[in-house]
Amino acid sequence: MAKANDLPDILETAEAQRLATGFTFTEGPLWHPDGFYYFVDLRANKLYRITPGKKPELVRETQEGNGTTFDLQGRLIHCEHNARGVSRLSADGKVEMIAERYRGGRFNKPNDVVCRSDGSLFFTDPDKRMPYTKREVPPPEGVDNTWDGAAVYRIAPDGAISQVALCEYPNGLAFSPDERTLYVANTRSSKYIHALEIDAAGKMVGRSIFADMNEGDRPGIPDGLKVDSQGRVFCSGPGGVWVFTPEGKKIGVIEFPEQAVNFAFGGDDLRTLFCCAYTSVYTLRMKVPGQPHPWYAVRRK
Repeated sequence: MAKANDLPDILETAEAQRLATGFTFTEGPLWHPDGFYYFVDLRANKLYRITPGKKPELVRETQEGNGTTFDLQGRLIHCEHNARGVSRLSADGKVEMIAERYRGGRFNKPNDVVCRSDGSLFFTDPDKRMPYTKREVPPPEGVDNTWDGAAVYRIAPDGAISQVALCEYPNGLAFSPDERTLYVANTRSSKYIHALEIDAAGKMVGRSIFADMNEGDRPGIPDGLKVDSQGRVFCSGPGGVWVFTPEGKKIGVIEFPEQAVNFAFGGDDLRTLFCCAYTSVYTLRMKVPGQPHPWYAVRRK
């Protein structure tokens, strides 16, 4: 466990608190300002909500649900692997798919999703979990048929879907505080974080490697991504949650009793790190709040 004095500007508490355990593979963490967290047990196809100090409550059965976010109306947006799309859960419990196809083909298995303050949604669609013969999205113009189908997509406020960037294995993603940079975790063969420069219209106008996470042989892969209010980038990876400066310099690794998979900033002050770590969910207090979801500001008006 990383101690507070190892990351003096990051951690307020030294030991993680386990809120619940007994799951198969936890994922999809998300803080709701009504005082609870969403998360999924991915392999069990279940979406839960948990209020600290209480037992988890089942919200609904999913189709292997993974990454989550809210739209600007506070509706839960959910990547569902076996549905091969992105769903939306309304307050009345209605579930509808808002992204299933691009250029006539079904997506592979959308993995993670994030909301921009203009109401657009960006999601990742890796390819490795989908057999080659079942990949349906055609290659972009000018790209031959060796393209494996992995990409980052955007859902515009009017529902139009566009392809933002091709990536080797896109996983977690998060925006910088000014929303000009979209960080994307690259998983599996090469462990690193992309930095995609995004313009006001949601198009990529530049890209670079923000940070290399190929280090040592500890278990874990680049997966969940979040940014705090000072622009520092947090990404789960080998050994725990890695923390980087806005310039991409590694500050340290926050370790948990189990390997961190994904996480979210939460609590009324957004200074609680809620971590999904295989069979359990944990919390740890931070010194600096996370970057707030754009819906939180809309909700206060």
